[in-house]
Amino acid sequence: MDFETIRYAVDDGVATITLHRPDKLNAFTPTMMRELIAAFDLIDGDDAVRAAIVTGEGRAFCAGADLAAGASSFDRGTRDNSPIHEDGSVDYSAEGARDGGGQVTLRIFECLKPVIAAINGPAVGIGATMTLAMDMRLASDTARIGFVFARRGIVPEAASSFFLPRIVGIARALEWCMTGRVFDAAEALAGGLVSRVLPQADLLPAARALAREIADNTAPVSVALTRQMLWRGLGMAHPMEAHRVDSRGILSRGRSRDVAEGVTSFLEKRTPVFPDKVSTDMPDYFPWWDDVSYR
Repeated sequence: MDFETIRYAVDDGVATITLHRPDKLNAFTPTMMRELIAAFDLIDGDDAVRAAIVTGEGRAFCAGADLAAGASSFDRGTRDNSPIHEDGSVDYSAEGARDGGGQVTLRIFECLKPVIAAINGPAVGIGATMTLAMDMRLASDTARIGFVFARRGIVPEAASSFFLPRIVGIARALEWCMTGRVFDAAEALAGGLVSRVLPQADLLPAARALAREIADNTAPVSVALTRQMLWRGLGMAHPMEAHRVDSRGILSRGRSRDVAEGVTSFLEKRTPVFPDKVSTDMPDYFPWWDDVSYR
């Protein structure tokens, strides 16, 4: 598939998505939104892909929304699919009312493969919030991060009011969002937003090594289930809900070819070769949740 604003490549089971508008610091556009969603569709549809990395081209990860339209950059009334009627009333349930960044993070949330953010430079606005639905975030020591929405007169987007407090805690999430200040990688590490800060030259190798550890040693179906179990577990009201899902997973996976291979390879002290595929061998109880629509 040809892309305009991103680059997509697969190498030995690891997909890399590179935001590719370096002359604009990889600023986010509606085209980038559509292309990111399409790239995650490719990732989920390819059994050869075991993990994904998202990074930016040039000196930035993503400088936020493209503000080329100036004061009307966030005005939905200027767009072709505007949810605002001629009389000024708003159809909040219309497809055109949806936040584009949120559509990206929801697609990442639904992904069945592990996703690693390699934050190679400034990540501001949607450049920061798009990483929140990713599973692991590594940052270069040149990265600067900002949830700057209040400084632009808008509010946090990309479902970040769900993700950010769960990752860093409510107090820190409120501080970062209400001040809108841009902070360095060291503060992101101290706050638990990123797990490692590395020299720029070491960032992508570290992300690839992490992806390789997953690709070389784990069962794809188990990883897909684990990813959804942990993310969706954040919304559970009682541990019994987790117990139900865990029990179904242990029961179904315990009878699988993957478990036979996992145990045998461990006893034989060799690298496992798991036969089950995400495309064909997900258990019959998956998905265990009801889809939530926008309307």
